[in-house]
Amino acid sequence: MSSGRTLEQWLTLLERRHPVAIDMGLDRIRVVADRLGLTDRPIADRVVTVAGTNGKGSTVAMLNALASHHGLRCAVYTSPHLLHYNERIRLSDGLVRDAELVRAFEAIDDACGETSLTYFEAGTLAALWLIQQDAPDIAVLEVGLGGRLDAVNLVDADVAVVTTVAQDHADYLGNDLQNIGREKAGIMRAGRPAVLGSEHLPSSVAAHAEEIGAVPVYCLGQDFRRTEPDGEFWHWQGRDTDGERVGLSDLPDPGLPLDNAATALQALMLADVSLTASAVEQAFKQVELPGRMQWLHRAGRQWCLDVAHNPHAAGYLAQRLCQRPPGHRICILAMLGDKDAEGVIRALMPVVDEWRVAGLPGERARDAASLALEVQRLGGHVTACHETPGKAVSNVLASSDHPSADVLVCGSFFTVADALAVMSTSV
Repeated sequence: MSSGRTLEQWLTLLERRHPVAIDMGLDRIRVVADRLGLTDRPIADRVVTVAGTNGKGSTVAMLNALASHHGLRCAVYTSPHLLHYNERIRLSDGLVRDAELVRAFEAIDDACGETSLTYFEAGTLAALWLIQQDAPDIAVLEVGLGGRLDAVNLVDADVAVVTTVAQDHADYLGNDLQNIGREKAGIMRAGRPAVLGSEHLPSSVAAHAEEIGAVPVYCLGQDFRRTEPDGEFWHWQGRDTDGERVGLSDLPDPGLPLDNAATALQALMLADVSLTASAVEQAFKQVELPGRMQWLHRAGRQWCLDVAHNPHAAGYLAQRLCQRPPGHRICILAMLGDKDAEGVIRALMPVVDEWRVAGLPGERARDAASLALEVQRLGGHVTACHETPGKAVSNVLASSDHPSADVLVCGSFFTVADALAVMSTSV
């Protein structure tokens, strides 16, 4: 029965309904999933699930682009979003519409009974329900937090991907990399392929794959690899489902991490997709992912927006920025209080000349003043503190200082989202 609520009203209700924002475990969500019929049949012909600390979003984006350019009907679930909740769900005909989400939330509400779900759990069920109705050739699912106990793990992956393992979300996953790796490897299934997309994963990931009997298990740098870019192009070597060597040459730079590009190619091949050079080339030329090395031109400056919020991601970002022509660079930084600000700042210090720090709202907030002190303690030059990232962006847009400087905006999804909201009104 229709409640008459709008999408925004549903989202507000779901944010308030459960006593805690994150409630790890699959027991409650499985009860509701059973009532919705999600466990009666697969949500797609093939499902690829992607877990990891960093690189999930870019891997998912490239999987979607590759599948679509190979003529497959692809559906995607990812999180979080930047500006609109609809960004989280892409069905085979495009981003999910408000009316479809409302219909899904109403169905979930009817199925819940006395069972309480978190905002993320309800959103995950909505995505799975809509994808199942869409019946795509392939569904690509991004894990929200961890793996084993994440709501996305309700679905059995036909191909499991682990991108990277680093320290993040310590309150839920702890600080032991072996334990974190084991949690992320929990998306693997016995007798089904797994792709390990980093050469530096803790041993627990491969050990778990062997323990449960995931087959085959292909590791970056061993079973599949990519070359460093040779001019404009790079090369990939991988294996098919029979273990035979395959390769693609002269691939364009997708503008996203090549380790993740190589991983997406290997995962798609294990999902029984016959890769063609022309489709791969077009996919990598056209793939886009807002908030990940996203370059915009505003007020005479080049702006780079990246959601990097831990030292591993910030290190990759600094590495890419080092390849830019020399010049003055401003960093607008805002981070949550439970993130490793020191590690992020240390990683970015070699590529930043001027820091403008901002605060973020909410219970997990870190105010601008404390972030400025951390930057200064580490030797950075702070020129301004702002209440919000949006105000920092507005200030730089209006400033005539260093008119040709690059501007980096990073530290959180919230940081980039606030910046994009301001920049969308500026040409």
